[in-house]
Amino acid sequence: MVKNIEEAKEHVLKRTKEQGIRFIRLWFTDILGFLKSFAITADQLEEALNSGMGFDGSSIQGFARVDESDMIAMPDPNTFRTIPWSPKEQGVARMFCDIHWPGGQPFEGDPRYILKRNLKRAAEMGFTFYVGPELEYFYFKNSEDTQFLDLGGYFDLTPPEIATELRRETILYLEEMGIDVEYSHHEVSPSQHEIDLRYTDALTMADNVMTYRLVVKQVAQLHGAYATFMPKPVHGINGSGMHVHMSLFEGSKNAFFEKDAPHHLSEIGRRFMAGLLKHIAEITSVCNQWVNSYKRLVPGYEAPCYITWARRNRADLIRLPEYQPGKETATRIELRSPDPACNPYLAFSVILAAGLEGIRKGYEPPPPTEENVFEMSPEEKEQRGIETLPGSLYEAILLTEQSQLVREALGEHAFVSFIQNKKVEWDRYRTHVTDYELNNYLPLL
Repeated sequence: MVKNIEEAKEHVLKRTKEQGIRFIRLWFTDILGFLKSFAITADQLEEALNSGMGFDGSSIQGFARVDESDMIAMPDPNTFRTIPWSPKEQGVARMFCDIHWPGGQPFEGDPRYILKRNLKRAAEMGFTFYVGPELEYFYFKNSEDTQFLDLGGYFDLTPPEIATELRRETILYLEEMGIDVEYSHHEVSPSQHEIDLRYTDALTMADNVMTYRLVVKQVAQLHGAYATFMPKPVHGINGSGMHVHMSLFEGSKNAFFEKDAPHHLSEIGRRFMAGLLKHIAEITSVCNQWVNSYKRLVPGYEAPCYITWARRNRADLIRLPEYQPGKETATRIELRSPDPACNPYLAFSVILAAGLEGIRKGYEPPPPTEENVFEMSPEEKEQRGIETLPGSLYEAILLTEQSQLVREALGEHAFVSFIQNKKVEWDRYRTHVTDYELNNYLPLL
């Protein structure tokens, strides 16, 4: 990545000319995490890099009102990448944008700006926030139903398998776009897959997650299939999660590692984890933002329901992966509740805010829960003070609405927009008559 912004602009202009790039797609994200885009030609590129490109923000979810609709998309030249699936003769590239008001000040409802603001707060405390998410998803034969492409299970290799080829092609495209991949494999459920992106700073990773989701869907479409990051598309099998591995660095040193500490987790790491545990309920609506998200967070499907942590137990909300000698930089915390349909800029923002609050206020985590919490009696859970995650989007939104931490992390504009949007979604859901009701009540009532 080119560090100096002027050098980066020159680099983009040079590459565009040398590679015959004719179109540049300017990408940004709305409040819900949907990727938005408009294209400019190469002739407009220099102006866009220097002054940005105007657009109407009034129709973008969570952006400006009709009476203040003019907005500027300012491309980040460090995110310039060619789009490998576009025809070579067309020459198409993309850049992520920061959204500004016409006067040049950052738009407070831009999710990318929100994450930058939270990362600045971490930097003021001396930290850089690194994340490595594991995003699960499903392949189906089309978007009209949930017919599987394969019937494989965890780590299965069952050739010939079209889904494996889709995954391989996806990885090749991601690597062409400068996104490093660590692992890929079949997940637990039929036609469920996972590609793990290599650990990097949170802003780069949020951009990478947006790109990753598009590439997975694009490759599936090119092969006549459909990919979805819907948290729970099929009843009776595991849903899709986005387990987020995270750590704070002080320069090149992992601030979560301490050689002689229990589990090799430093005081900073312990307090960060304690902050997550204390504030997880109020940030859940941001990490699990859809009605469907809460059909994944139920007992029996390897998704967390209880606010607990452990080292080996994968039923817990937070897992502390085992330390490997010589890999101090890999010391990390794994948060297992988020799902892959969230807005990564906002999710990383509230996760970071919760952890930093734990550091600032000196929180200490409760003892680990190594036994299976799902097999505990209600009395035992109550005795040990084990609480649950919100059971529905409505419960989660009520908790978020009262959260000063989330309000400060998102900023007033995004906080209000997000809460309003989610309340509308819940009202639409609760008043909808479902097939379940028709099948179970209509013949009897």
